Amino acid sequence: MAESLPLRPPPPLLDDACALFLDVDGTLIEFAARPDAVQLLPDVREAVGRISDRLEGAVALVSGRPLEQLDQLFAPLQLPAAGLHGHELRAQDGRVLREEQDDDTAEWLHALHQQALRFAHGYPGVLVEEKGAGLALHWRGAPDAGKEVRTFAERHARGRPSYRLQPGDHVIEFVPVGTDKGRAVRRLMQYLPFRGRLPVFLGDDLTDEFGFEAANGQHGWSVLIGEREPSAAVFALPDIRSVHAWLRENAY
Repeated sequence: MAESLPLRPPPPLLDDACALFLDVDGTLIEFAARPDAVQLLPDVREAVGRISDRLEGAVALVSGRPLEQLDQLFAPLQLPAAGLHGHELRAQDGRVLREEQDDDTAEWLHALHQQALRFAHGYPGVLVEEKGAGLALHWRGAPDAGKEVRTFAERHARGRPSYRLQPGDHVIEFVPVGTDKGRAVRRLMQYLPFRGRLPVFLGDDLTDEFGFEAANGQHGWSVLIGEREPSAAVFALPDIRSVHAWLRENAY
């Protein structure tokens, strides 16, 4: 019966005309109480590397993590990548492009960081992550504090039109306006070896909806990991384990 069919089918296998864009947390690796406590399975790293070779380097990581953390996770593999939702961008030639930050913004972020640390002190388990051009508040370790964390973030985002709040899975981030994963994908698609290929974006969270829309807008594929509505994704894989299996299948 039609009612028993999945809302989104699994993605087909990649062909040699594709470009693959991968979210990291919640897509390739399981979440952890602290961002620095996650681990990437060696065989997943190997599969991603093999796919990169097969697609002539047209594989990129698109993450809220900074490039430095991505490189540590994937070492010795170093891929084209968009860090901090695209605030940092590295093409295949290794050049890193970063948005400029003025002194006023730097001072505001420093003050915000100090205020967030004082706030988090009252909610054990809430984690403040300083991210250079942004700041993230995690409450995975304090699941009952979500409402208070969001209220704090909304209060401090008011009056700062150059920043927006980006909600995620037990996290809310202060992100520069105009910075998102969709813009990162579109920018990377202007460079070789991505240019002229079919973009395929895999992601799980609200931050990845920008990537889904960018891939769809260039006639590519968007793949949601897990179940979440609404979503712009066309395809879906049920969990991280199925992502690993799909990557291994595409690696050979």
